[in-house]
Amino acid sequence: MGERPAAKKTKAVKVKKSPEGAAVGAAEPQAGESRTALVRRARRINRELAEVYHYAHPELDFENPFQLLVATVLSAQTTDLRVNQTTPALFAAYPTPEDMAAADPETLEQLIRPTGFFRAKAKSLIGLSAALRDRFGGEVPGRLQDLVTLPGVGRKTANVVLGNAFGVPGITVDTHFGRLVRRWKWTDAQDAEKVEADVCALFPKSEWTMLSHRVIFHGRRVCHARRPACGACPIAPLCPSFGEGETDPEKAKKLLKYEMGGRPGQRLKPPPDYPGEPAPPLGAE
Repeated sequence: MGERPAAKKTKAVKVKKSPEGAAVGAAEPQAGESRTALVRRARRINRELAEVYHYAHPELDFENPFQLLVATVLSAQTTDLRVNQTTPALFAAYPTPEDMAAADPETLEQLIRPTGFFRAKAKSLIGLSAALRDRFGGEVPGRLQDLVTLPGVGRKTANVVLGNAFGVPGITVDTHFGRLVRRWKWTDAQDAEKVEADVCALFPKSEWTMLSHRVIFHGRRVCHARRPACGACPIAPLCPSFGEGETDPEKAKKLLKYEMGGRPGQRLKPPPDYPGEPAPPLGAE
């Protein structure tokens, strides 16, 4: 096992209760770590990630709330890259909820086929588009309780749309987020809503959306499921799971993905400050 990098000194962070109440869904600190120490360590990890991924952003291409909603539904069981390669033709054919609600199912299925589970996804897209047309005047609602009533839209999808299209803070618990926060001992929960509650209790509400982006960025680029690049991890001194992956710095560098590994990202149209290359269109990989 490689040597763990030396930890840097940090200033004490004043512990605040989250707007949801720290006592509800609060994670237990790891052995020997007080609740105060857990909050300090979690917030320091967030600060470190903010420096590394200062360009963190939603990795789905979208121009309006409807496009983000559709893209997020399509992202289930596939990569954001594959969704981004699929949606240009989709949105050209069906630019509005009214258009998509009237889509021929077989035609829609063929357009979204590259994202997998295309029959179920097509059914959800037509259903949610019809609901937007009939119940919300053709507009995507900006409330979680409304979004989760749409076909194919759960709490995770709703939080993605609220945080990135409406500026409403939320935690997005996808597979990457859940894996990392458990490795960091912020929670031991497996249920997504419990994970969300545990993590919300550690941070002020204003940090929730960007925290989600940073953690997911880190999970996709460095802290992989099967072989994390521990030796190239910028927060290794703060990680209680250091050593689960490759600790040799040179070997770990070879495991880095997307812009961290010198390869294109997942968006065909990344933000101006993105330091990597745009992803190639469908069929051009």
